Amino acid sequence: MSTTPIPLDSVGYVSPQKIAFETPIQFASGASLPRFDLIVETYGELNAAKSNAVLVCHALSGHHHVAGYYRDAPDPSRSEGWWENLIGPGRPLDTRKFFVIGLNNLGGCHGSTGPGTINPATGQPFGSDFPVVTVPDWVEAQRLLADHFGIDSFAAILGGSLGGMQALQWSILHPDRVRNVLAIAAAPKLSAENIGFNEVARQAIRTDPDFHDGHFYAHGVVPRRGLRLSRMLGHLTYLSDDLMGEKFGRLLKGEDYQFGFDAEFEVESYLRYQGDKFAGYFDANTYLLMTKALDYFDPAKDFGGDLTAAFANSTAKFFIAAFTSDWRFSPARSKEIVRSLLANRHDVSYAEIESVEGHDSFLMPIPQYHALLRATFEGIRV
Repeated sequence: MSTTPIPLDSVGYVSPQKIAFETPIQFASGASLPRFDLIVETYGELNAAKSNAVLVCHALSGHHHVAGYYRDAPDPSRSEGWWENLIGPGRPLDTRKFFVIGLNNLGGCHGSTGPGTINPATGQPFGSDFPVVTVPDWVEAQRLLADHFGIDSFAAILGGSLGGMQALQWSILHPDRVRNVLAIAAAPKLSAENIGFNEVARQAIRTDPDFHDGHFYAHGVVPRRGLRLSRMLGHLTYLSDDLMGEKFGRLLKGEDYQFGFDAEFEVESYLRYQGDKFAGYFDANTYLLMTKALDYFDPAKDFGGDLTAAFANSTAKFFIAAFTSDWRFSPARSKEIVRSLLANRHDVSYAEIESVEGHDSFLMPIPQYHALLRATFEGIRV
């Protein structure tokens, strides 16, 4: 076991909690669940007025473990949350001031009700019978979570990528319940190219012989090949060409070409490792659901395609950020959001941050980026 000490400015050791909701939830598709569970983690203390809560919404493969470490992990020092560099006492999202909530969304595979959960109607895992979920569906579940904590209005809702889209949707559906929105590396809707990437990833999973039309649990197998390919494709789109060149270039694992199809280039080996790792812990049905939710996200759709009209009733202050090397959700997409917010005379700040990390930049402790987040959170009154 590692003896590496936990950083003093971390929230330290944390534990998830399961919150049961014994009321039905209706989905945009018309389907419903009679009850559901959400797995959450919280950091900091909720103040007496319950006015200092920050909701962190996760991206496609994210979950509730946003910050801190797990004491019972095989190596606690390597069990940090996926946004550990951002959240903690004295960090940009300061837990001495804010009560931070992270959750695993419905349809997830980290403890919240999802495809791997037992369907009470059949006694078997839901599998592909789990309802297709949308960003508004997640916002509804998150609203019920806020009610559980007695939170009438979030001080802020924060997210990167798909998480940022949820934050934006909150400001449209429940403008009176969020005072600040921080949407990082997001987009107002997916381009045809992005939908295409998601479809290739889904087809890799759905055509895996071990997928069994989503009911692979009963067969005691996992569609590892499909998950592996999906992750390899996704990982390529999250990184920039410059970063890939800097990390791998055309480096070979051996001394010369082997004239075969095993992994010869370092980048091939890296992608295979990432794919195998992902296939070992992520659920294939969840991957299908998350990518479909991304495809469906289009808040302007209910307003005749007019994004400005969609944000007309929003009352939050907005911080929108994009990264120069992010070609998956480019700065141009964030600027579409900014233009619509400005057309409504909303209070909006925009930052375009230099980076080489591609779409994954929103997870990185880039000094300028973290300084802007710190300034934004310091300016929020609770």
